[in-house]
Amino acid sequence: MNIAIVGATGNVGRKTLEILERKEFSIDNLYLVASSKSVGKKIGFRGKEMDVLDLENFDFSKVNIAFFAAGGKISEKFAERAAKNCLVIDNSSFFRMDPDVPLIVPQVNSDDLKKIKKNIVANPNCSTAQLVIALKPLHDLFIIKRIVVSTYQSVSGGGKAPMDELIEQTKLVLDGKKVSSKNFTKQIAFNAIPHIDQFADDGYTKEELKMMNETKKILDTKIDLTATCVRLPISVSHSESVNLQFEKPFTLEKVRDALNNFEGCKVIDERNDGGYSTPIEAEGMDETFISRIREDKTIKNGLNLWIVSDNLLRGAALNAVEIAETVIKNNYHGK
Repeated sequence: MNIAIVGATGNVGRKTLEILERKEFSIDNLYLVASSKSVGKKIGFRGKEMDVLDLENFDFSKVNIAFFAAGGKISEKFAERAAKNCLVIDNSSFFRMDPDVPLIVPQVNSDDLKKIKKNIVANPNCSTAQLVIALKPLHDLFIIKRIVVSTYQSVSGGGKAPMDELIEQTKLVLDGKKVSSKNFTKQIAFNAIPHIDQFADDGYTKEELKMMNETKKILDTKIDLTATCVRLPISVSHSESVNLQFEKPFTLEKVRDALNNFEGCKVIDERNDGGYSTPIEAEGMDETFISRIREDKTIKNGLNLWIVSDNLLRGAALNAVEIAETVIKNNYHGK
């Protein structure tokens, strides 16, 4: 099994490396690929220092699976070229809504991997991935009619530069100095920004539209979903306040049991001080944590949830590696 990571020097690329190492993923040859400005850099993997190679002239015929973790523009330019030679698992948004490209969270819809046509598999948006993994067991039991979700997203969702800017701004504010924003539309330190990605004509942002469209594609096209996405001054992990309406009646005991027994989910809901999950506890953890489970008594068959997950793991690198594991298990090697 020969593997390439495109965007190996970025947040998701490095996290993908960590997961491959932690899982002891079987690799014969590993190629770390990035833009020309990163060529010559060295990245450690399994006790060895590896050189970063130039994407422009990289030969994808040498690999079985290529993880793309370098953003939509790179995927647009290089993914289909790579897919002529190997299976591409793409973390960007570029192919997600392509009807010929399966959009996969393995625990939720791995059967869709049978529909690969372009040799490309898409990874969903980070906020979508943690949402659907928590909703899948509940949808199977009670059938979700409608979802209202508000997200509280960390700056790492935007990459390393926004993470650095949060630290810089925080220091400036604490020192009483003037703050300017480069990666955000407003000051992020000690603030909340209800704006992620660009605005569409209807007033929703692209981040919100991604959640709506991707959830339907992954889980069920009949589900109605509305979203408000907010950026908070948090380094890692996204949180979501989720209101659900089911077609069927439920009990809280059945909800908790379904979530606790579903792969990748963990319930922390003790109804006392600290008896819930927050972004800090979720950071570095593979699980999606569900807390604040309670009935919404204002609507029939209504439920409220609080969902927290490490966006760099479940929402990106971990999900991509699990896609690869599922593909290999099903004897689909991309060639």
